Amino acid sequence: MFVGLQGSGKTTTCTKYAYYYKKKSWKPALVCADTFRAGAFDQLKQNATKASIPFYGSYTETDPALIAAAGVELFRKDGRDLIIVDTSGRHKQEAALFEEMRQVAEAVSPDLVIFVMDGSIGQAAFDQAKAFKESVEVGAVIVTKLDGHAKGGGALSAVSATRSPVIFIGTGEHMDQSESFETKRFVSRLLGRGDVSGLMDKIQDVIPEDKQPELLDSIQRGNVSMRVMRDVFESFLNMGPLSSVMAMIPGFDSNIMQQGNDKNSQLAVKHYITIIESMTEKELDSTN
Repeated sequence: MFVGLQGSGKTTTCTKYAYYYKKKSWKPALVCADTFRAGAFDQLKQNATKASIPFYGSYTETDPALIAAAGVELFRKDGRDLIIVDTSGRHKQEAALFEEMRQVAEAVSPDLVIFVMDGSIGQAAFDQAKAFKESVEVGAVIVTKLDGHAKGGGALSAVSATRSPVIFIGTGEHMDQSESFETKRFVSRLLGRGDVSGLMDKIQDVIPEDKQPELLDSIQRGNVSMRVMRDVFESFLNMGPLSSVMAMIPGFDSNIMQQGNDKNSQLAVKHYITIIESMTEKELDSTN
């Protein structure tokens, strides 16, 4: 069961979570128990259809607990082994929200309650996470919107308040733009030291296999020449938001790429490639 404030990216995160496990051969399903926000069911239906994941919801029923119970029962009978219930959010922590969460939790008895937190809210995360923890038994945290300037330091506060681990982080709006949480990588990025292992994972997904060994070896040894950078730049367009990718490179300023403007970022990458291709052989092989 997913819980969180309105605007935290909860509905999108539900689909990403389902899509992630679908790729790992699970059989997920989505239930929309959000009857508060107009268009919530339409959004979930659109996302689920795009990811080819079965979904359940209602345009007429107003009791979220009844919808959740009916959806979970339907998918259990269908043999689904991962049933995700999306609950209502609010613009602020309201008593009505927490009461509704408790009712839905009682109706479906979830194995895990996941608190979805906006990565840009900073230290307000502690009070927010604590309030949710006092209403339902939060067992895990997902931090969203880490594709912008937000570093997600509030995640540490959320972990402290809920006594629960962060399991995923959201790095963009698209279905595949989320990643499992690894403490060392997250803290390294938080401190501006890059994320070499995360960058290598992305490279393995988009770079042809015949080029991978040489490229990965260079990055692992920190021996990155301009020739290597050209190969990396040429693959960036398939790696998600460019500012996030830049932040993974140790010593590289992610602010060089314009936040939230993929078109301009792609243009900037093409400019960099042009600059690199105008270099001499000596400059191309330099790692300084």
